[in-house]
Amino acid sequence: MVQITPIMLATAALAATAATAPQTPHNGTEPNPWLNKDRYVAKSYGKKLDQTITAFLAKNDTINAARTRTVQQKISTFTWITTRAGLSGITTAIAEARSQKKKNQGKRIMVGLVLYNLPDRDCSAGESAGELSSDKDGLNIYKKEFVDEYAKLVSKAKDLDFSIVLEPDSLGNAVTNQGIPFCAKATPVYEEGIAYAIAKLQFQNVHLYIDAAHGGWLGWADNLKPTAQIFAKVVALAKKIKPAAKIRGYATNVSNYNPFVAVVRENYTEWSPSWDESHYTTSLAPYLEAEGLPSRFIIDQGRVAKVGARAEWGAWCNVAPAGFGVLPSSTGHNNTYVDSIVWIKPGGESDGRCGLEGAPAAGAWFDEYVQMLVKEADPPIAPTYKKSL
Repeated sequence: MVQITPIMLATAALAATAATAPQTPHNGTEPNPWLNKDRYVAKSYGKKLDQTITAFLAKNDTINAARTRTVQQKISTFTWITTRAGLSGITTAIAEARSQKKKNQGKRIMVGLVLYNLPDRDCSAGESAGELSSDKDGLNIYKKEFVDEYAKLVSKAKDLDFSIVLEPDSLGNAVTNQGIPFCAKATPVYEEGIAYAIAKLQFQNVHLYIDAAHGGWLGWADNLKPTAQIFAKVVALAKKIKPAAKIRGYATNVSNYNPFVAVVRENYTEWSPSWDESHYTTSLAPYLEAEGLPSRFIIDQGRVAKVGARAEWGAWCNVAPAGFGVLPSSTGHNNTYVDSIVWIKPGGESDGRCGLEGAPAAGAWFDEYVQMLVKEADPPIAPTYKKSL
C-alpha cells in the first residue's frame, strides 16, 4: 500500500495538468520512421504458433485456429537478441525481411529488434537473468562481443530499417530499486552499457528506443522527473562517446499488460496520472522535453490484461486472463507522442515459473497461455483460413 502525502497529491495534479496541455513533442523535424513502411513478420515466432493452431484444430475450434494463423502470417512482432550466440537471430531476421520485401515489390520494411543482454540483467526479479556478470568482466564482454557485433550486423543491411528497443526493465531499476544492493551495484553498469549501445548504433536506418518500463512502474508522479533525468544522463554518456549520438524515443509496456487506453480505470491506479499507457506518455513527455530529450514513444500491446485480472499493478508474471491487444499501427491512436503501437513481447513466451500453475521458465513456450491470448484478444483478431504459400 502506497502512503499518499500532500506532496504526492500536488505533484500528481501538476502532472495531470501537463498531460492535458497542448502537445508539442520535442522531436525536431524528423518524420515518424514507421510511416509508409511494411513490418517484418518473424517466421521464427510463426513456427511456434503451429502448435497453437494444431491445438485449436484438435478441439474443432476452427475460428481460433484461423485467428492464430492471422497472427502467424500477418502481424509483426519483435525479435529478441538476448545472448552472444543469439546474434545469429539478426542475420535470420535480415534474410527473412529481405524475402518479405521482395514479395511486397520492394516496399521498405521496418524490422523490430530488442537488444537485451546487460551484465547483471534483471537485478530485481531474477526470472530473466542473463549470461553476463559484471564481476566476470561482463561489461567489456557486453561491449565488444555483443554490442559491437550487433552493430556490425545491422549496419550491413542499409536496405532495411530497424527499430531497436534497448534493455527492457534496466533503467527502471535505476529509478526505483536502489534499495536493492544488487540493483544499486548494477545501475552504473546499466547506464554505461546502454550509453555504449546508443553510441555504437548510430546509423541512418536505425531508430533507437530506450525502454521506459510502464505506467504502473515509472508513471507515478514522483517517478516522472527522476526517470527523465536518468534517461538524460544516459544520452549524455552516449554523447561523450559519439557527440552526435541520439535516440528516437522510448518503448513502454514491454512484456507488461497495461492497455494503451483503459476502458475502465482499475482501482490500483488511483492517484496515478499514468493509469494507462497513453496517459503515461503524456505524463512523462513534459519532463523529457525539460531535459532536452525527444518525447516519442512506441507502445507494446502484444498482451493486455482483462479488466479485473490483477489485484495490484505489481502483478507482472503470466497474468490471466489476458489477450492480444491493439494491432500494430502508426496511425489511428490519437496521441501525437506515439510513433506506433507495436507487439514487442512475443505472446506465448512465458514470463517465468510464476503467475500460473505449471508455467515454464522465462522465454519457454507456454501454449496454453497463447491460446488464451487468441481467445481473449481485444479487438478480436480477424481469421485467416488459408495457409501462406
